Amino acid sequence: MAARRITQSSINWSALAERVPASQKSSFGAFKTRSDIYVRAVLANPESPPKIDWAYYKRLIPVAGLVDSFQKQYDGLSVPYPKDSVSKLVDAEIEESQCEISNYKKASEQRIQNYQKEIAHLKALLPYDQMTMEDYRDAFPDTALDPINKPTFWPHTPEEQVGYKSKEQLEAEAHGHH
Repeated sequence: MAARRITQSSINWSALAERVPASQKSSFGAFKTRSDIYVRAVLANPESPPKIDWAYYKRLIPVAGLVDSFQKQYDGLSVPYPKDSVSKLVDAEIEESQCEISNYKKASEQRIQNYQKEIAHLKALLPYDQMTMEDYRDAFPDTALDPINKPTFWPHTPEEQVGYKSKEQLEAEAHGHH
């Protein structure tokens, strides 16, 4: 399998540079420089090895069959192009990432819709400075004080209520410690 010669970088350096954080610009510049040096070094070499004039060496070397032996070995020499065993893995990772991105976008769109509903609900409420305790209770039943159905002690925080247990206490009970 003959490999095609790469004549230029297929990397869009300007698009890649836009994504590099400011703190890593110097490292990115060094990486690009090394890449450019490598591409120039590869391009400085000919695409194929130079042709050998075997007839010249047959006339010059008196040992019979030596040049023929070298020619046979040289012509039989084949440097295999490395097999690509990584592209499939990279493609699978890209596909997995695309799936994760798609799922994240869907979840984000759902969150945005929920937040927009919350914003619409808040905009529909009376301003807080005009709201009575009853208006607040109607708008926020979970957080409003309800002295009849759910009486609480001042300062009405969860930590000050009867039966409150801290996270540490709940974890200790879950592990069997009392």
